Amino acid sequence: MKNACLPVVITALSLSLTACGDTAWWNNQDEPSLNTEQIQKLIPTRVNQREAWAKDIYDISKQFGIPQNKDNICSIIAVVDQESNFVADPQVAGLGTKAVKEVEDRLEEKFTEKLGEKIGGTVAGYFQDVLRNQPTPDNNYLSQMRKVKTERELDELYREIFDYMSKHYHVSALTGAAKLVGQDIGEKMNPITTLGSMQVHISYAKEHKRQGGNIAELRSDLYSQYGGLYYGIHRLMMYPADYDRAIYRFADYNSGMYSSRNAAFQKMLNAIAQIDLDLDGDLLLYSKDGSERAQKSQSETALINLFAIEKVLITPRQIRSDLKKEKEKKFEDTATYKEIIRLYEEKTGKQPIYAVMPEVVISGPKLSRDYNTNWFASRVNGRYETCMQRAKRIKI
Repeated sequence: MKNACLPVVITALSLSLTACGDTAWWNNQDEPSLNTEQIQKLIPTRVNQREAWAKDIYDISKQFGIPQNKDNICSIIAVVDQESNFVADPQVAGLGTKAVKEVEDRLEEKFTEKLGEKIGGTVAGYFQDVLRNQPTPDNNYLSQMRKVKTERELDELYREIFDYMSKHYHVSALTGAAKLVGQDIGEKMNPITTLGSMQVHISYAKEHKRQGGNIAELRSDLYSQYGGLYYGIHRLMMYPADYDRAIYRFADYNSGMYSSRNAAFQKMLNAIAQIDLDLDGDLLLYSKDGSERAQKSQSETALINLFAIEKVLITPRQIRSDLKKEKEKKFEDTATYKEIIRLYEEKTGKQPIYAVMPEVVISGPKLSRDYNTNWFASRVNGRYETCMQRAKRIKI
């Protein structure tokens, strides 16, 4: 989901944005900028240390070059409030019980997916033994896991478990397994993948690290107030999209960059080809690590069939190349995207659709039940509108 226009080094941000030639995507750039005191007044009064949160939001948005108008600030406030109620390391109800169930349900699945049954079973056996008997049978890691209340506590406990395994157990199987997957086994097994006050995925933070250090230090940074805001604001705001409503950016925050635009692309494809694709916003198939799969998605297959019927001179190879840009703004410049716009206007007589709500289910060990992207985006949008009304009421 990395945007080609995003800079790796933040000090080069303004130059990078200029080079991309697209800075007019932030909401209402001509509106007055807010200062720290005004931002503080927009944060809900129930929040502790509002001044500190406001200062960090001001400093980070200024560092990124984001116009500090009420639209953008309210967008940030709404996501933070939805994800954590402005708590850097929030407690999660029943987290310990959910964590234990997650381990029991997926212990071998995590390994067998790529490592094969034999190695997976060996590593799983080591892990189960450690959980039940270490550091002592009376105070084993499984019982400690049941007592955790915050995701940071669970995260740190997992790191302690795998550190223990590497020091005390036969590690040949673990070493071989790590080589096969090309990554740290402890990181692969860690169920805490979204962290901090804005619940940013660890893989996104790794792509956009603000400082050096290992994965443990990055995780600790995400649990800090500043670090959680830094990566969350980056993830929410630092990509161009021509959405006419903030709710679509909130949907993207949950289901992936440009998923609202891509779901609209799928909806137009459905109308042209008279089919019923899921509007999930993914035009290709992806593995759990985010890599593209060679297998064709339903969207890709539908495009190949449609262009063959319509005698459109875009080859399957070109379609695949174009779809690989689906997580970027420049997908809109591809022949595939432009042809669907043309065919939609021609076949339906309607204006093209730029964004619709993606139909994606949200699930995970930190949730009491499954939700969907519409639920998330609508909740965030409600907080956004409340913030905007507050700004109007206090004449900001």
